[in-house]
Amino acid sequence: MRPLLMPVRKRDISIFNKTIAEYDDELKKDPVVQNHLKTLYDNLLEKNLVRIIEPYSRVQIAHVADTINLKYDIVEKKLSQIILDKKFSGILDQGSGVLIVYDGSESDQTYTYALDTITHMGKVVDVLFKKAQKLS
Repeated sequence: MRPLLMPVRKRDISIFNKTIAEYDDELKKDPVVQNHLKTLYDNLLEKNLVRIIEPYSRVQIAHVADTINLKYDIVEKKLSQIILDKKFSGILDQGSGVLIVYDGSESDQTYTYALDTITHMGKVVDVLFKKAQKLS
């Protein structure tokens, strides 16, 4: 497991993949280790992708794939997963092969406030209904 420490510390996916390939026989024997390696790989890939795309407002997915030395399809799939998990704000324009990055905006509290208001109004209506039943 020590050989895996260096690529994780350096945050380098290509070295990580080479190390996994080098120790493939030992690592594939244990399903628990395989599961942890998959999780580690996903986390490492996610952090690398976010680090690469952070300075851009628009970036070609092919450029990101070349920078990280991975296939286009893998990078595109992981970017879409990151966006769907709301770990990064943006959209994938698959027609032009571009990731459009949105600035992190503060969340709008209007919806939360509206739900609170409706909840309180419901309580008021319930109290008024009970009082009206007592009068009848």
